[in-house]
Amino acid sequence: MKRVIERRKLIYGMVSLLLLFITVSVLAQDGNAGINEANTKVRSYFAAGVNLMYAVGAVVGLIGAVKVYQKWNSGDHDTGKVAAAWFGSCVFLVIVATVIRSFFGV
Repeated sequence: MKRVIERRKLIYGMVSLLLLFITVSVLAQDGNAGINEANTKVRSYFAAGVNLMYAVGAVVGLIGAVKVYQKWNSGDHDTGKVAAAWFGSCVFLVIVATVIRSFFGV
């Protein structure tokens, strides 16, 4: 009787293992297609990201220009420092957007 129970457990275990392998092989998908699709989607986001960088640069430029103008009219001594920071941030945003565009082929 003990042997019959042990054989049934062995048979049930083997059938379960076989069904598990069949299920795993059926659910497996093509990895290259998934990677290529993800690559295409991520590259499509860079065009919008570059345009967003240009828009942020425009807003920062306008705000910085107004800030420099106000400091210049009030006669503050640190106007040159603020103007340099404003100009540097605008140049940085344009360079970053250009590098992203050229690096990722957007």
